[in-house]
Amino acid sequence: MNPYEALTEIATLLERERSSRYKSKAFRSAADAIVGLTDEQLRDSASLRRRKGIGDSTFGVIQEALAGGVPAYLADLRERAGVQVASQLRPLLRGDLHSHSDWSDGLTSIDLMVAAARALGHEYLALTDHSPRLRVANGLSPERLREQFEVVAGMSGDGFTLLPGIEVDILDDGSLDQEPEMLDRLEIVVASAHSKLRMERGPMTRRLVAAVSNPHVDVLGHVTGRLVEGSRGTRPQSTFDAERVFEACAAHGVAVEINSRPERQDPPDELIALALESGCLFSIDSDAHAPGQLSLIDHGAERAERAGVPAERIVTTWDLARLRDWTSRSR
Repeated sequence: MNPYEALTEIATLLERERSSRYKSKAFRSAADAIVGLTDEQLRDSASLRRRKGIGDSTFGVIQEALAGGVPAYLADLRERAGVQVASQLRPLLRGDLHSHSDWSDGLTSIDLMVAAARALGHEYLALTDHSPRLRVANGLSPERLREQFEVVAGMSGDGFTLLPGIEVDILDDGSLDQEPEMLDRLEIVVASAHSKLRMERGPMTRRLVAAVSNPHVDVLGHVTGRLVEGSRGTRPQSTFDAERVFEACAAHGVAVEINSRPERQDPPDELIALALESGCLFSIDSDAHAPGQLSLIDHGAERAERAGVPAERIVTTWDLARLRDWTSRSR
């Protein structure tokens, strides 16, 4: 087996199962360390062990791959991953409107996220790093966002488009945590609440309604903020008048995100049903913070299919031209 491919697949599978970021980064660093090495250089064990980025575990994987077999660590990860969640809806998804890079709290560079999206067959991916107030996530100031915009502009081609976007924080009063002129320049704006999630029902309802009524917003992200499993523990969902919020989404053409991360499963099933009844559009997104997490959209597709959400109501089944018609709609 090709050692580079073995190391990269291990990193991808570790990311998909939301393992320690240090583990996945170690395997990606090792893969970077052997790029361009000849077979002779790879088989020079003494030199390889001294190479920066190569540790005991990654060295072992390289040796097993060179011996012609699937490294045991990779075989174990493949078995743990099992068959990815299957649904009839999953092949209809053309892209993803919520992803992060190491410009904010993602694990890898933009180009690795793009490569993974291409490998999945995506036609488009929105890069939506965090906004400035979310300092714990290294949110982007207007200046950094302008700089990122120029980087994103060079990442498209050969049937794939990287859309400039943002996951903008919904402030306490429902306003958005970024300069309006910057939001004007972006193609995808995902608005999400990350703070004061235990706000009382009335103020939280007004907060969310104000956000989705903002003409810059395209997607309402992980609407309840809940966590149902995972290393961060659990968190109850926010309380708000969901009927009012979804009516506002429908009125303004804002898509309700079906967040595909298994630890979120947000919105809950009963709120997907209510949003469907309210006439909302939906966006099935990965909320990926690493390349291997982009494939989590199969979980979101399975939930949407089980809830009876029609494909035509899911904006991420639309082709790029139709998607852009929607984002440029009159608000």
